[in-house]
Amino acid sequence: MLREMMKSKLHRGVVTDANLKYMGSITIDAELMAAANLLPHEKVQVVNINNGERFETYVIAGEAGKKEICLNGAAARLVQPGDEVIIISYVWMEEKELDIYRPAVIFLDENNQIISGQESS
Repeated sequence: MLREMMKSKLHRGVVTDANLKYMGSITIDAELMAAANLLPHEKVQVVNINNGERFETYVIAGEAGKKEICLNGAAARLVQPGDEVIIISYVWMEEKELDIYRPAVIFLDENNQIISGQESS
């Protein structure tokens, strides 16, 4: 049996921009992507802490070190710069994998700097 499990999470990231004119996705700083084990084009769920919106999109890599989290296209209507978001990725796993796997959980400060985290195993 397969179970869908949380693979990684960027917790309390701050939206730096919302670009309605871009064709879609969420731009995330490449360093934050690496810390959370996210790849370009990977599907993610975004949870807006400020307004309760929950939606799915895909990741594109932003400039490393810029600490950017930008919602693009239609998703830009669901956030405002300054909103706090949780960005979650999921993976399908065999039950035998569950005992050894741990998700990457990365906590961010108000400047999208990593303040603590647990990398996946």
